[in-house]
Amino acid sequence: MNEQPVRSVETDTLRIAYVEYGPADGWPVILSHGFPYDVHAFDEVAPMLVEVGARVVMPYTRGFGPTRFTSDAMMRSGQQAARGCDIVQLADALGLDRPILGGFDWGGNASCVAAALWPERIGGLVSYAGYDIIDVSAGNRPATPTLERVCWYQHLFQTERGRKCLAEHRRELCRLLWEEWSPGWHFDDATFDRSATSFDNPDFVDVVIHCYRHVFGLEVGDPVLQPLEERLAQRPAITLPAVTIDGASDPLKRGGTAHHAHMFVALHEHRVINVGHNLPQQEPRAFADAVRKVRDWLI
Repeated sequence: MNEQPVRSVETDTLRIAYVEYGPADGWPVILSHGFPYDVHAFDEVAPMLVEVGARVVMPYTRGFGPTRFTSDAMMRSGQQAARGCDIVQLADALGLDRPILGGFDWGGNASCVAAALWPERIGGLVSYAGYDIIDVSAGNRPATPTLERVCWYQHLFQTERGRKCLAEHRRELCRLLWEEWSPGWHFDDATFDRSATSFDNPDFVDVVIHCYRHVFGLEVGDPVLQPLEERLAQRPAITLPAVTIDGASDPLKRGGTAHHAHMFVALHEHRVINVGHNLPQQEPRAFADAVRKVRDWLI
């Protein structure tokens, strides 16, 4: 896919950089990437959706790529409420009417947050890994030893040694995560390097570290966002049409998320694809088909 110009729009806290494909009057879709990825995860998904009339907006999440905070004084928060707000504020700034949200990893989490808290402003949802709203109160409860081992990076990030490791070795660390989370995906250097430039953002380390320390309950969030975090702690159901997807070989989601079905109270379909964690880049057709399914339900 040819490179599109990077555009930006200003919200309350950010100058959000994004790339856009498709006609201005197309049915709107916002595709959100995770950590440690960037908008290139959707390079093949976007044209598939444009072919069927979509306007596809792919933002660089806070701390990634050209996205910047509007003030040096602002907290470099990576918490889920902040990232969910970013999606809604982006949609408002671009005048997108009830867009379909699609995402994986941080992007799936943020899309679920936006869909749960502002259903009147969102059309539908495609979420990799089911109901992906984080239960922060569970941050101090252990997972199985197998999962704890897979989440070694989260434990590392709780320490200042981990912060320095991310700062000094961000590309090596992030490439290792790509390899571990998507076994069998043989990406080349150019594919990784295209996304890895986004990790050079000056706020990357602060946002990533805050995200994982907040998840563990070891660092406070932005006080302005506390009411939203309290609402998320109530585990609100998602009342919009949604397709959820699991990767069968994703070590972060062993056993899948089919048991989340009760959290989706509108039209809902769950799919399992034989891929690892980075579904949009490994099997773009599967991700695009899920978005199209939600679109079909809405028309």
